[in-house]
Amino acid sequence: MMKLGFNFKYLLAFLALLIAIVAIALFMPGGFIRFHFGDILIVILIYCFIRILLRNRYKWLPLHIFIFATLVEIGQYFNLVYHLGLGHSEFARVAIGTTFDFLDIVMYFIGCTLIFVFDRWKEHRTNISEI
Repeated sequence: MMKLGFNFKYLLAFLALLIAIVAIALFMPGGFIRFHFGDILIVILIYCFIRILLRNRYKWLPLHIFIFATLVEIGQYFNLVYHLGLGHSEFARVAIGTTFDFLDIVMYFIGCTLIFVFDRWKEHRTNISEI
């Protein structure tokens, strides 16, 4: 059962990631960091945002984030931002995206795998400290 609460550590992690992602978007003109590493950070950012309010671990959260990110990427393939009538909005074009890239899905997978490993490590560490 999911328990709601407030987690200050995840809020700080969210804000730090948000600043890093915005800095990458503003100051990195291209390359791996801008176009691919940022996608890893995006799924971790989403995870941190959800965990701000989610008190207990939800083991399927990384999978659900991966599915969500992949659906957004597929939406880019079908020009979703324009079908929604948001093509005029720069914010919508940046948030939803306009260019499909299969490598982005690979980066989402890597990011969600890192989240999964982090959660398992944190759970294992908690279980050891309870002994």
